[in-house]
Amino acid sequence: MSYAENCAKRVLSIQSHVVSGCKFSDQMTFSMLHAESSFEILFLPKDVGNKAAVFPLQLLGFDVDVVNSVHFSNHTGYKQGVEGDVLKGDQLRDILSGLERNGLLTNVGTILTGYIGSESFLEAVLDVVERVRQNSKTHFRYVCDPVLGDDGRFYVPSELVDVYKRRVIPIADVLTPNQFEVEKLTGITITNFEDAKKACRRLHDMGPSLVVITSLLLRDESAAKESVAQNPAISVVASQKVKATNDSDSVRLWRISCPVLPGRYTGTGDLFAALLLAHTSSACNDSSIDIPSALEQVVNTMYAVIERTHAHSQTFPDISNPFARELQLIQSKKEIESPPKRFRAVPCDE
Repeated sequence: MSYAENCAKRVLSIQSHVVSGCKFSDQMTFSMLHAESSFEILFLPKDVGNKAAVFPLQLLGFDVDVVNSVHFSNHTGYKQGVEGDVLKGDQLRDILSGLERNGLLTNVGTILTGYIGSESFLEAVLDVVERVRQNSKTHFRYVCDPVLGDDGRFYVPSELVDVYKRRVIPIADVLTPNQFEVEKLTGITITNFEDAKKACRRLHDMGPSLVVITSLLLRDESAAKESVAQNPAISVVASQKVKATNDSDSVRLWRISCPVLPGRYTGTGDLFAALLLAHTSSACNDSSIDIPSALEQVVNTMYAVIERTHAHSQTFPDISNPFARELQLIQSKKEIESPPKRFRAVPCDE
């Protein structure tokens, strides 16, 4: 394997972590857990951070350097609470300095970030991205899951929307927001595919060359037609901005839809971002990424994992038990390594 290929396989992942469990649940603030803290972080129901991202990445051949922005005993869905620590921005900078002094930033091919609950830590993450990009001796990408919230509510202070728009998105190469996050970042309410296309274009104008909206519930007829059986369809839209020969930008779009599985399963956002990173990493530049193939591998893996998790949850007498809804990642090893071929991506004209 060449030096460039080795670099493409090295990831610095800065996300939350729990010792046991694969999700955070029930919004909770850090100040509720540790009264002596002078700051507050809202933990989100959908994110599990490194617990969901690292195993799939390693399984797919990636060397993952892990920074845990929080390190908790378990997620917040358990009734007896949690124990653990939150990494501060200055501590993250100290870790970065140690890596830099020892020459360990020169071969990082990708930085992956997920839930960041405070502006101060977000500023430190931006420092990390800038310094790694400067130190990198190969093609470098920043894959950003701009975690803000879902289902109509914020999981972080709403003030972070402006920080993402002004500081984070302009330096991101790949962006993986959900529908709620897209709407907050662009100001566009998405009710149909045309709205989604406009929102992607607006995000491209902010900076990223690849935007993937990870979960769209659309009310237009085309989404319904792509649904399998009679279940409502959920769509994923990928939008790629490429330079044309005359230096003008063109945009290519793809869409893939699948049925909505019953139940609510958290941790899917981090898993999606990790899989997308893996299946788009072989290209030396964004314009050569095989988007349809990557999209199909990601979505089909996601569907297989969620389907298995749903079946697992049905074996519990009480499906409200937090353990019943933990993502079945280890049990889905085969599907992660060799994604099924069930749902297909279709091109959409700009």
